[in-house]
Amino acid sequence: MGEKLKTQNTKRKSYRKVDNLIPDSDLEEEQRHSNTLEVKSQRRKFKFPFWVFIISIVIALLLAPFILVDSIFRSAGIGNYTEAVQSFISPKTSDIKSENGRVNILILGIGGKGHDGSDLTDTMILASVSLTGQSVRTVSIPRDIWIPEIRAKINSAYYWGEVQPERGGALNFAKQIVTEVTGQPVDYALVVDFSGFQDIINTIGGIDVNVGKTFTDTEYPIAGKENDPCGGDPTYSCRYMTIHFTEGWTHMDGATALEFVRSRHGDNGENSDFARDARQQKVISAMSRKILSINTISNINKDYKILVAVKNSVNSDISMEAVGILARAVLSGRKNIKLNVLPEDLFINPPINATYDYQAVLVPTAGNGKWDDVIKWVRGALQ
Repeated sequence: MGEKLKTQNTKRKSYRKVDNLIPDSDLEEEQRHSNTLEVKSQRRKFKFPFWVFIISIVIALLLAPFILVDSIFRSAGIGNYTEAVQSFISPKTSDIKSENGRVNILILGIGGKGHDGSDLTDTMILASVSLTGQSVRTVSIPRDIWIPEIRAKINSAYYWGEVQPERGGALNFAKQIVTEVTGQPVDYALVVDFSGFQDIINTIGGIDVNVGKTFTDTEYPIAGKENDPCGGDPTYSCRYMTIHFTEGWTHMDGATALEFVRSRHGDNGENSDFARDARQQKVISAMSRKILSINTISNINKDYKILVAVKNSVNSDISMEAVGILARAVLSGRKNIKLNVLPEDLFINPPINATYDYQAVLVPTAGNGKWDDVIKWVRGALQ
């Protein structure tokens, strides 16, 4: 009986070995190896998604600024902005007009609808941006300079180019006249409606301006009342308001800043073209500091509103490629910005007579239409 049981056990054990074809010891070893492979496989499966996750975060961080820019420009309704972004990242001088490494831009400011002389450029500034030297230079041009060939002040050049297309258009004719006066080639031009000027200043939370002199202007024009008969008042006092500024630092919103730069009848020596140009430079400097600050650049809401204000109030012949290149150059030169005003001694106020259509104008000290001294001074200021 014992012999029979032993035989059966041996057969059972033999059958198991035959069925598996693998000895028990080998089977156990294979099982351990299999478990190790499974653990390693699990570890590999865990590591792969982890690194994908890290790489995804890095890619997202790299793309975030471009996604943000895309969102802002699209929301503002500005097309073709990709060219500007590409030019900002990788600028090519072949994509922008320039001479001797500098780009000259004529900046014009008009009152727009609702203002007296809506197409007359109360603000005229020649800005020169270096593509290599990290600097920005500007020269304010007095609006009352007499231009013999059009028998009018320089601030009407934009208007005459607009109403007489044969002159090449408003921007082109204004550039042509400024080149004649300053001796500088003007590569691009832009005109800003003063409503956009106000919107931009309000968007950035106002500006801080150091008022040089206390002054009062009792004849500041009220928009929309240019033709008001004032009930028969011979002085037309209803067309004007009184504004006042006190010497020292002043926080200004858009409307106040506009009054500060447009005032023409202030007392205390603030009633000349040159005084107004100096005030304009103060406001531009304050705006530049605020707009180019990290707090403004990194604020998505402000960036969007500034773009909308620019889109709605600026007309320009600057290409989007040039915009990107100029933006990079201005950012690079933001710590080396010099603002200039043409000196008064370069001009005289001739007697009001028929030669100048009975207007109060400025002509070069050297003589009517003789720009050599002005050209020489501007050349030095832009270096």
